[in-house]
Amino acid sequence: MNSGFWKRCSILLLISWTISGCVTADADSKGSKAETKEKEGIAESTNNKPTVCRLFIQDHAGKTVRWADILKGETLEMSTPSVVPGFPRLDAEQQNLVQMESSLQTMLVGVRDRKDGTHQSGWVFLETGVEEESHGDHAHWKFKQEPRVVESQLDDQQGNPAHLYCYQGVYYLANDRNSGYTRIDPRRYRDRTESPIMAGFHRGGGQHITLAVVEGTTGYASWIAGGGPKKGLIDVTRVLPEGNSEICYSFSLPTGAIHGVTTCAGKVFFAPADGICWCEADRNPLPSEQQQVNVQHITLGVDTETQKPQRTGAFQTHRNYVLFVSGKGPEARLCLLDAKHDTPALISIPLSMLAGNAPVSLEVCQTAWGKRLAFVFHNHPQELDQDEFLSVIDLDPDGDLNFQDATLLKTMKVGASKVEGHYGHHTIAFDQAGRYGFWSEPGTGMIKALSLKTLVPVGEFSVTGVPTKVIAVGQQDRGD
Repeated sequence: MNSGFWKRCSILLLISWTISGCVTADADSKGSKAETKEKEGIAESTNNKPTVCRLFIQDHAGKTVRWADILKGETLEMSTPSVVPGFPRLDAEQQNLVQMESSLQTMLVGVRDRKDGTHQSGWVFLETGVEEESHGDHAHWKFKQEPRVVESQLDDQQGNPAHLYCYQGVYYLANDRNSGYTRIDPRRYRDRTESPIMAGFHRGGGQHITLAVVEGTTGYASWIAGGGPKKGLIDVTRVLPEGNSEICYSFSLPTGAIHGVTTCAGKVFFAPADGICWCEADRNPLPSEQQQVNVQHITLGVDTETQKPQRTGAFQTHRNYVLFVSGKGPEARLCLLDAKHDTPALISIPLSMLAGNAPVSLEVCQTAWGKRLAFVFHNHPQELDQDEFLSVIDLDPDGDLNFQDATLLKTMKVGASKVEGHYGHHTIAFDQAGRYGFWSEPGTGMIKALSLKTLVPVGEFSVTGVPTKVIAVGQQDRGD
């Protein structure tokens, strides 16, 4: 009897354990499913956050370009930066990325080598993966595709480019050692995405070419020579889609060492060793051995310490104004010229920099709230240990499109640059809507976000390497 009793107890206990185990397993399963569902909900919520824009960031240390999306949650967020798929692996000791520009949701990146173009230099053409869907008076922006490299041209025949320009939406890459420049039109790529990129080479300029292209028809290309027969020389070439080996004519500026050219309101502006030179644009250049060009000069004064003429090195344009920086330290200033005037007069806005700092990386933006702002960084060589800043200039305080009353609006401290020759400066870019600015801090490895409404930083993101040039593509789709 006792034996039967204990046997029945064992069976009941086994059943109890089995039922308990099933209940526990079922509870664990339900918990696991709930946890998975919660994680999926978080992922779905993250994926549903609107995209503000897509950033492309040059890494000077890794000699590559990374991309990331800026998302709008309770705060701004950045997706994990990744190298653009297909970007060529460069030799960090022998090659450098130079300037990069964006047009029609494509990008072109210049590549330069340290062997005078005999190693591998040229260009990389990117598809950004951002789509603009036009609705006439507005557009919707889509960020569904990853960026990718469409085509690259890197060899010993590309002339070691240093400068890259975008005029009227077309890219122009200066082929310094080939004494000319290459035209690449992203509109042709958009129309024929399966065809090879068409690159049209034009003769003009040399040594360290700077370039202006007037209305897509006329190229003004410079020689950087400070002396000799090519001092101050400008070559004028008719621009054609397939390229052009014929220079129509040439003329010379009073001084050489030209390091900047641009066009605005039917004029061409040059940045030689002394001040600014300009001339009326020739929209229909014809071959001629002798061409009379009326070159005008605008003085920028002299450096109080060296007594050398003040100069500039690069231009930006906005509406009918040409903008540039000049001087350094306490003499640093933002300068403007109204190109629509028969004789443009100089407008100067002091930037009040520390001794040792110099103005760099001038950019202009029209914000979503209608303000027209210019941004200038205060950078210095690495060996100098002092603060660096970002100045914001209100170009049109009263909104009448006359920039005579332009004024310094704000100066804010920023993280360090990491200057090595021409490389390692801060840069800033803006989303298409003009709501946010994004600047790089090469010395800290950070990208900072700025509200263009409040001019207050609203985010910071750590990135790999040494971030320098930044480009922003697209804007938040607000569903209107």
